[in-house]
Amino acid sequence: MYGPDPTIIHPLQGFPQVCFIKNTVSNPNIIIGDYTYYDDPEDSQNFERNVLYHYPFIGDKLIIGKFCAIATGVQFIMNGANHKLSGFSTFPFFVFGNGWEDSAPQPGELPYKGDTVVGNDVWIGYQALIMPSVKIGNGAIISSRAVVTSDVPPYSIVGGNPAKVLKQRFTDETILALEKLAWWDWPIEKITRSLHAITSANIDALSAE
Repeated sequence: MYGPDPTIIHPLQGFPQVCFIKNTVSNPNIIIGDYTYYDDPEDSQNFERNVLYHYPFIGDKLIIGKFCAIATGVQFIMNGANHKLSGFSTFPFFVFGNGWEDSAPQPGELPYKGDTVVGNDVWIGYQALIMPSVKIGNGAIISSRAVVTSDVPPYSIVGGNPAKVLKQRFTDETILALEKLAWWDWPIEKITRSLHAITSANIDALSAE
């Protein structure tokens, strides 16, 4: 047997708190990798409620890689939260209509920073907040209640508000090797055979797989 079936919703029998969220999202602009799970005792299948201000007419995407662990209450703020900044007022008069719709921003006037991208094997802690267009590198760890406003380097640990790098998990040489190996893209049979190397800190053993 080669691990749990990635097409099921709840990988732990009798434990609906955890679900593989790739199988629960319906929004085509939310792209989730295999085995990435969301842990929430209230409603783990409703991960999309945590992706805020994600309006289809804007077109930005939330992309999350494989084998990520996402804790309860993690939220992603998308570009739809932005207001026009170039005028004297940031109030969105146009959304209320009744003669105010003529003040609607023109194309390009609303801040747009692009897609939000989370790499592979990322652990995002309890109630962390990820702001629009942030890029989180492979193997990163986001501390509980961190507010991530800028890109996160691979295999770093960040925390705080705004989140700052607290430490680098491994040496530069090891991180480069891990990025090159990209074990998360291996066939699941090979991942299963290599679990001891993947869960160790021995880059030579992993490279030998």
